[in-house]
Amino acid sequence: MIELKGLTKIFKQNGQEIVALSDVSLHVPRGQIFGILGQSGAGKSTLIRCVNLLERPTAGEVWVDGREITRLSPRELRAARQEMGMIFQQFNLFDARTVFGNVAYPLEVAGWPRQRIWERVEELLALVGLSDKADAYPAQLSGGQKQRVGIARALAPGPKVLLSDEATSALDPDTTRSVLALLREINQRLGLTILLITHQMEVVKQVCDSVAILEGGTVVEQGGVLELIGRPGSRLRELFYEPVGDVAVRIHPEGVRVVLFFVGASADQPLISAMVRRFQVDANIVHGAVERIAGATVGRLLVELTGRPEDIQAALRFLEEQGVSPEVIPHG
Repeated sequence: MIELKGLTKIFKQNGQEIVALSDVSLHVPRGQIFGILGQSGAGKSTLIRCVNLLERPTAGEVWVDGREITRLSPRELRAARQEMGMIFQQFNLFDARTVFGNVAYPLEVAGWPRQRIWERVEELLALVGLSDKADAYPAQLSGGQKQRVGIARALAPGPKVLLSDEATSALDPDTTRSVLALLREINQRLGLTILLITHQMEVVKQVCDSVAILEGGTVVEQGGVLELIGRPGSRLRELFYEPVGDVAVRIHPEGVRVVLFFVGASADQPLISAMVRRFQVDANIVHGAVERIAGATVGRLLVELTGRPEDIQAALRFLEEQGVSPEVIPHG
């Protein structure tokens, strides 16, 4: 649905050039929630603004639904933007308009008939759970309710793409979870592609199908969330998880410490007990956690294995064959 090819954005400030994005290439599959993860200053907001040409890139191509939008005429670009809704960190609602009026605004600008606007706004307020707030003003709403209004407004023209610029950063954790659950529901019900900018690891864990990590204006890694977590040495795995090699004192000086990642189906299988029985090794679980990521179960265990070296190696190969990703922690 979205493809960026060699995207570069350079700003000029006080006679100097600031490179916000450098040769960024991304592929966002249709129907996915795709996260752009990075810290402040990484270039995330610049990237998302280049997608709908609120910022025009210095170089590179921006493809949305099969069209290279940097080449469109002003009229064609206005039409293309109707297919790209956007939600913001600070909501950007009109204080003097009711909830109904805020959601209706883009439809009024587009010239929709009054009756059709009324029906569409009622439909969207029901979708985001705010039918009872139609006559309220933004000042009367909580942060989460304001963001739901922003989502409804972005969906009003029926876009194919929803762009989310740190949409949950101003919300508390519980509200963040509810808003992300709403975005997932919208994604699944409407088949909407969502490009989601965030610096929050929990956002990626809860709702993203795929992710690209942006550092210093450059993409350092991209792929499916579960795929990257299951890949030894991946940057996403490094960002998600603190090192566990020094957890607790070694029980067996000659034991081999291994971090095991169980992703998806492998997390539901008794693989450690099967390994112990099959390969004549003992396994002591030192540290562990299981959580839901991208809709799947992900387990991370620090295990100390003891036994003959050749049996331990055979056991690790067995785990790899079962889809487990082992990382041996060197003695030290």
